Amino acid sequence: MTQSTDASPADAGVQSADRGAADGQASSSSHGRAHFWKLTLGSIGVVYGDIGTSPLYAFREAVNAASGEAIATPTVVLGVLSMIVWSLIIVVTLKYITILLRADNNGEGGTLSLTALAFRALGKRTFLVLILGIVGAAMFYGSSLITPALSVMSAIEGLKTRTPAFEPFVLPLTVLILVCLFAVQSHGTGRVAALFGPITAVWFVVIAFLGALHIADYPGVLHALNPLYAATFLATNGWIGLTTLGAVFLVVTGSEALYADLGHFGRKPIQTAWIFLVLPALLINYFGQGALVLSQPTAIEDPFYRLVPDSMLVPMVILATAATVIASQAVITGAYSITQQAIQLGLLPRFAIRHTSALHYGQIYMPRVNTALLVGVLLLVFMFRTSSALAHAYVLAVAATGLSATLLGVIVIWRLWGWRLWAVILLMAPFILVDSAFLFATLLKLVEGAWVPVLFGGVIILVMFTWRRGTRILANKTHRTEVPLESLLRNLERKPPHRVPGTAVFLTSDPGSAPTALMHNLKHNKILHEHNVILTIVTADTPRVPEEDRVVMTPVSPHFSTVTLKFGFMEQPNVPKALAIARKQGWSFDIMSTSFFLSRRALKPSPQSGMPLWQDRLFIGLAKSANDATDFFQIPTGRVVEVGTQVTL
Repeated sequence: MTQSTDASPADAGVQSADRGAADGQASSSSHGRAHFWKLTLGSIGVVYGDIGTSPLYAFREAVNAASGEAIATPTVVLGVLSMIVWSLIIVVTLKYITILLRADNNGEGGTLSLTALAFRALGKRTFLVLILGIVGAAMFYGSSLITPALSVMSAIEGLKTRTPAFEPFVLPLTVLILVCLFAVQSHGTGRVAALFGPITAVWFVVIAFLGALHIADYPGVLHALNPLYAATFLATNGWIGLTTLGAVFLVVTGSEALYADLGHFGRKPIQTAWIFLVLPALLINYFGQGALVLSQPTAIEDPFYRLVPDSMLVPMVILATAATVIASQAVITGAYSITQQAIQLGLLPRFAIRHTSALHYGQIYMPRVNTALLVGVLLLVFMFRTSSALAHAYVLAVAATGLSATLLGVIVIWRLWGWRLWAVILLMAPFILVDSAFLFATLLKLVEGAWVPVLFGGVIILVMFTWRRGTRILANKTHRTEVPLESLLRNLERKPPHRVPGTAVFLTSDPGSAPTALMHNLKHNKILHEHNVILTIVTADTPRVPEEDRVVMTPVSPHFSTVTLKFGFMEQPNVPKALAIARKQGWSFDIMSTSFFLSRRALKPSPQSGMPLWQDRLFIGLAKSANDATDFFQIPTGRVVEVGTQVTL
């Protein structure tokens, strides 16, 4: 019996469809791969800009700390290189790349995201978790100040490597570049960001090439891959070993950005970029610097730029400057992001937030934060004047941030992931030990500049605790004087006031009590709108809230409803847009027939507030500096009625 090889029309249709499906899957797979590599390239620029520019100064500072005034011996260089290698492996590769990147909060990372995750794991907001989150956030601000100053200055200092005549121009050029960098922030980073990845990728390729050129100068430098060199150096050098360890920590500064930028790129692209490009390039460059110093001891004055041939020095300085500007840009953007999260979590007053991109939600600009950073960065430049002096100030901020993240990670792995406590201790104890050692080692530089992030972080912590404590005191005092909403509604039913058409929305933090603006409207105007909404805005412990969970509407009487709007801690609340969602629940929301009533409080200090008088005044100053609620919640100014009240703390 023979089989026909001709397919029927129906069979042909099936085959065609199969081919079409296969082609569609291939196209989708191809698009997915292209998108993955685009994210990977982007992560190279944004995530690794800071840690990628560490070779400019990290090896030099670590060897100088280990050798002092003496010439660097092979024992010193190999010991330092071994510590560098294993710091990159333990702190970055194992802790961040392997473990913490998996602790995402709905795809988002960062110290405050990890704090929210720890709150969820424990089922409540505890003081210990809160203080860890605040310390981590405060120290991130410290590194946000130091990174631009240190990175840009270390790049410009390359000009004086071959020609000392350029030395007087290092400081003015650094200031000029920094001022320009902060001046363009209001225009958004969208266009510049498109160049971040390619430029930084070129940077990593070039520094790997330069390092590879010089490893042959002293091939024995590769022995530093053996961790015994690091252990022996630390064991035999006492305080000098600890001081050196603090300087070695410069090689992992910027590692916190791996976790902070998780939501922008995803875990796989960040991991791929690190393993296949960033880590190999850094190691090759550090080994090249080590080989150069062992073959030419005087090169320790500036081992990075001594790797560069004379003819390529100026182009290399230009490339290094571009790379450091990118690193600075990433940290500045991170400061905006963490400020936004802190505002939503109730740790800071409202600041103006401007979105600079219609496509990318995370691209924001905060004028006050930008100004504060610029002033702080310029002060650091003029105070320290050299990258070596600034390096001492840098490491403590990053070490404290890293230890906070590790301790928060313990809580998440234990309570949220469901690991047994002994397994969590076994996994995380080495990281706690390493982070603690780095923090202790950096504290040895307290007098030489490490006091800067401590002072700045202390101010941030004081501000956050004052704001949180003051808002709690104010809320409790207001609650004691407010009338329960249920009692008010019963009275209004017995003695209904004059009603006017339209909808009135009263904002309040306590939906169970009558808002102050509602009480003043009844007292002074003696009217009530036809429809009244008691609106409460809640910040979730997740970065973003799905639209279907945004609005909860509950009718409480024929003329009153309570509405709760829920936003994630990385979202900027847009009240009119969220209220429009309530149409699906039967509310015919019309912005033109809706009035928003807000209370504007004039605060007065009080000896009975529960806070010292100076803290009362600080809280009142913070409250006055807060951005207007109308702007923050994006309510049209023409639809807002503000009712003034005076409150004594």
